[in-house]
Amino acid sequence: MAFIALIGPGAVGGVISATLTARGGHVLTLCARRAVGELDVDLLGRPVRFAPAVFTDPAQGRPADWVLVCTKAYDCAGAATWFPGLVGPQTRVAILQNGVEHRERFAAWLPAEQILPVMVDIPAERPAPGRIAQRGAGKMIVPAGVAGAEFVGLFAGSHLDVATTPDFTSAVWRKLCLNAPGAINALLLKPAGVFRDNAVGELAKAMARECLLVGRAEGAVLEDDLPEKILANCRAAPPDSMNSLHADRAAGRPMEVDARNGAVVRFGRKHGIATPLNEMAATLLAAG
Repeated sequence: MAFIALIGPGAVGGVISATLTARGGHVLTLCARRAVGELDVDLLGRPVRFAPAVFTDPAQGRPADWVLVCTKAYDCAGAATWFPGLVGPQTRVAILQNGVEHRERFAAWLPAEQILPVMVDIPAERPAPGRIAQRGAGKMIVPAGVAGAEFVGLFAGSHLDVATTPDFTSAVWRKLCLNAPGAINALLLKPAGVFRDNAVGELAKAMARECLLVGRAEGAVLEDDLPEKILANCRAAPPDSMNSLHADRAAGRPMEVDARNGAVVRFGRKHGIATPLNEMAATLLAAG
């Protein structure tokens, strides 16, 4: 039985916490700046209703076996305020965030050996306070090794697909290729159904292709037809589904532009690869 502290109980964090609660066998506490009441989470048709234990002040923390960071990529400093109480010498800290810079974001607060980067792909929405809905199959991938195997064990027997890989670089860049076209939804404020338009679909593939070329330069192994697969995935999604970038812009919240399209641009410049579509998207979204 592990003591798990989860920082950032938003849509993805809510699905993770509901999954761990439904699985049982662990002690779970959520870390949030305000009280969290009963949560009603729909795990692909399986309702999980629970009242989680919650820390609302970092001073309440005690060393955990695992800390799961589920905050947005731009809120690393906020997440780090919980570390002094939660992170002991044996604590493992799993970073469940978008992008490809998991370790770099937390290098100022944690030694590298305590950080486990997690590629997380869990379509989820929070339609109302206290309500969370998982909208598609969930997957998490972690680097192979002792920590990765232990992380997989936390979710053994759950409905989530959690696995290790010897090539984590390819896994996170593949996910970033999937994320890159999501800027289209945020810019248009239209859900996934917009990808069924042929012209928009071609634009989505072109954005993914820019990311693919940059990822390959970073050492990722990505197949030539990945953009076509990504478009097919977008078109197979429920037409009313919203990705997190779209949902955040629609709600007037900060967006993970820098970790997503911004990362494509930054790494593209590092390798001398032009990324005009991702640069345009990042610039426009950053401008509001």
